[in-house]
Amino acid sequence: MSKGRIAVGATVVLAVGGAVVAATGFGFGSPREEPPRASPSATAKVTRQTLVDTRKEKGSLGYGDKTAISGRLQGTVTGLPAVGSVVQRGHALCQVDNTPVVLLYGSLPAYRALSVGTEGADVKQFEENLAALGYKGFTVDDEYSSATATAVKKWQDALALAETGVVELGRVHYAPGSIRMDTAKTAVGDELRPGGELLEYTGSARVVTVDLDLADQAIAVKGTAVTVGLPGGKSLQGKVAATATVVDEGNGPDAQPSTELRVTITPDDEAALTGLDQASVDVGFVASRRENVLTVPVGALLALAEGGYGVEVVDGGTGRVVAVETGLFAAGRVEVTGVGEGQTVGVPA
Repeated sequence: MSKGRIAVGATVVLAVGGAVVAATGFGFGSPREEPPRASPSATAKVTRQTLVDTRKEKGSLGYGDKTAISGRLQGTVTGLPAVGSVVQRGHALCQVDNTPVVLLYGSLPAYRALSVGTEGADVKQFEENLAALGYKGFTVDDEYSSATATAVKKWQDALALAETGVVELGRVHYAPGSIRMDTAKTAVGDELRPGGELLEYTGSARVVTVDLDLADQAIAVKGTAVTVGLPGGKSLQGKVAATATVVDEGNGPDAQPSTELRVTITPDDEAALTGLDQASVDVGFVASRRENVLTVPVGALLALAEGGYGVEVVDGGTGRVVAVETGLFAAGRVEVTGVGEGQTVGVPA
């Protein structure tokens, strides 16, 4: 239950319920024993529904965190992708000595050269990419065989590389998927040495990132649906794709580092973000949810002299005050028990 929302609701209720407080406080007895009251001018039905209390947080629309690529080859940088361009599997991330450094998909970084007799998970990852690029004649497994080497020579020929059948260290770079060039860390014509930074990239799909307190993990579980409010008043639906714990060092010499939960959200319809590469957005998380409960408008609540709340049940042109227990406040309505579905309640002006 949102504390801020309750406080606002209580202020309204006390204001509109002042007459009831005064009446019960001067000897009219409990609300259930009040004499009939004239029917109020405004009424509402007790309805059964799902109440959802949302919590808004500021987020940033962009392409997610940057990842740096360091060169593993030695030579002269002869080509770089344009900032903002997207590179897909099998295409060049850059050119060194006029030969490509090729993007492949996978989670395991390249850490050694691959040749006949090499075995391991990195071999299987490379062979999966080779097969996805259309090369055949070998078995996708963890063994780099002579058949793999033959397919590699065909791949090298298509890239205008020397047909050695050996995948040299630094010739391929692995990323989870297609990437977007973000920042060049070197320039065409620069000398590249092993370990020197080439560029920084992001994912190619637009995402929303939100930093939350660690205590808010429960509202940002992977797969949780959220609402993203865009500039101009439009909104779209999305889901929590990932969370990560990050340390914010702060700004200034006296800043104290803090640990936060970084939430990455993917939109359900990325096409709705056309024209928006970066923007500040509002993200609505579900803070509380109550299924199949009875509700009345918050304005129907009356503060009782003996404590708690009641509502004025209207029947046959007259009304009587009935005590109720309140639950979740959300979207201008409140969960109640003590009245029946379909009953009519007064809503004081």
